[in-house]
Amino acid sequence: MTVLQLDAEALYADLRQGLRGQLPPDAALVGIWSGGAWLAERLQRDLGLAGAHGVISSALHRDDFGSRGLAAGADPTHLPFAIDGRHIVLVDDVLYTGRTIRAAINELFDFGRPASVTLVVLVDRGGRELPIAAAHAAARISLPPEQRLSLARTDDGLFTFAVEETV
Repeated sequence: MTVLQLDAEALYADLRQGLRGQLPPDAALVGIWSGGAWLAERLQRDLGLAGAHGVISSALHRDDFGSRGLAAGADPTHLPFAIDGRHIVLVDDVLYTGRTIRAAINELFDFGRPASVTLVVLVDRGGRELPIAAAHAAARISLPPEQRLSLARTDDGLFTFAVEETV
């Protein structure tokens, strides 16, 4: 058995560096609840961006909503800025099938029509079911479908990863 070792803090530093200097002046960070929201919050601070980041929930637009329902503890969407005409940088922790991203984009368009939407992720694990790709991924890995990669945040704000069996 191979043990996957990912340094979430090193990947975060790569993501931050990839965004530095690449953001349009009027860009807004929007993190997908929950790991993406943690990343957007820290990126907002570490990049010295003015204003606040947004948080988006994909729960209401998921194609498995009927069987899954609202996730316990999921925060609602909070976008403290106008979406219309804005360059949005959508931030997520792990990109897998693309279904969460599709749902988040649908939710985003409920609030307006952005000038553009750019996706950045900490890890792209492959396994896409929809034609969705990240403009920047700090790492690209391959995991079997029965494993789940989850971002966690410690009390002092540092990121770690856990690999869990979904069976």
